Amino acid sequence: MARASGPGKSLAPEVKPVAQVSPARKVAFEILVQVEAGHAFAANLLEGGKASALGEADRGLATEIVMGVLRWRGEIDYRLEQLSGKPIGSFDREVATALRMGVYQIAFLEKIPKSAAVNESVKLTKLARKRSAAGLVNAVLRKCEPARIQAAPANAEGLSATALESFRRTVPSWLLNRWEKTYGRDAAAQLACVSTQIPSTTLRITSLSRDLALIPKKLDEKGVKVRQGRYAPAALIVEQGKGMSSEAAWKMGMVIQDEASQLVASLLAVRPGLRVLDLAAAPGLKTSLLADALGKGLLVACDISSVRLRTMRKLLPRMTANPRATRMVQLDASQDLPFRQKFDRILVDAPCSGTGTLGRNPEIKWRLTPEDIERLSTLQVRILRNALGLLATGGRLVYATCSLEPEENASVVETVLPGMPGCRLLTRRELSEEFPKLRALFEAQGYFHTRPDRDDMDGFFAAVIVR
Repeated sequence: MARASGPGKSLAPEVKPVAQVSPARKVAFEILVQVEAGHAFAANLLEGGKASALGEADRGLATEIVMGVLRWRGEIDYRLEQLSGKPIGSFDREVATALRMGVYQIAFLEKIPKSAAVNESVKLTKLARKRSAAGLVNAVLRKCEPARIQAAPANAEGLSATALESFRRTVPSWLLNRWEKTYGRDAAAQLACVSTQIPSTTLRITSLSRDLALIPKKLDEKGVKVRQGRYAPAALIVEQGKGMSSEAAWKMGMVIQDEASQLVASLLAVRPGLRVLDLAAAPGLKTSLLADALGKGLLVACDISSVRLRTMRKLLPRMTANPRATRMVQLDASQDLPFRQKFDRILVDAPCSGTGTLGRNPEIKWRLTPEDIERLSTLQVRILRNALGLLATGGRLVYATCSLEPEENASVVETVLPGMPGCRLLTRRELSEEFPKLRALFEAQGYFHTRPDRDDMDGFFAAVIVR
């Protein structure tokens, strides 16, 4: 007969405490679970919250694991399915995350012992209250071997067949098939390769900087070596040294902004005294460039999100010496616009899929669906049509995205322009004469187009339209 429990004693089974998990892996695990749930972007989570409280070494490891898992997730999942004999979708989110972290550390991070990667993933599984899966995580990861992938060369032709297939698996098959149709098989493979690589950090010297010549020297003193951007005059490409945070850049009179993004703003050719409309403006990187060029004119910056506009209001004085030129308006640019006056310059920085920025935002690959491309294209057509209705005679509009997908780019322009009498696309010749340094980035139709595999910058599209 079982002995009765004494006063204050419980018959519940004893719960063993989980051994302490390394701070870096715990933060990385929590971020990856949030990203997988669609709650936030990894880059934003790594900039603040618990990640910002980590020491330098731990924060570096957390960033490496988070971004590495997201960049290589397709290949990691393939390996997990081979090791476990189960589809990745059969695992709970937390278990799949612990497994992915373990595989990434074993297969891709040479300095981390396999035993540490396995043990920490088991601890994370228990910490997430998935104790019943701890044995499975341990067994699967014990079978994982560090069969590392050949580093991506300058072009896909240098890859072995095995390495090429691994890179191709890092992009969802539907997206890879789209790229093959648009750019060709070799270019699609190279785009997949580049999406796994850490892109260069590009700094922009703001108008708040007093002595431009001293910036590279000051960076060098901090162990950061830079080179001048190839196209944008204020761009500095970090070639060596630890990555700079946004806060560190601001303190030195700079912002982190890709070179292609800087160039898009320059295509608007803003001059002092004009009336400028910036649609979908937040967080204000391009807006600050427009304010710099505008002087005492009027700049109306719009966004659908009141939260993003509040953030922009705080950040703008740190990005331009001319923040007072900007008036902020919350609106949905796909609906009827409330302005009675026409504008001399309009920037339509359209909401898009972001497939030109996968190196910086790798989770986009796993969130995006073919239906999203169609939905975004419909939205972009409405926004561009509304914006062109406000363009003054003699004015200029730039329609831009950071997407590689034709349905969001040329197709949008070619759908809208025929219904807009008096509006036309500037030709490649006209743009090359106005921006001779950018000649190589203008396509035959006159479109501005950059690609991460070809131009060492994010993938941007822009069309310059005049009335």
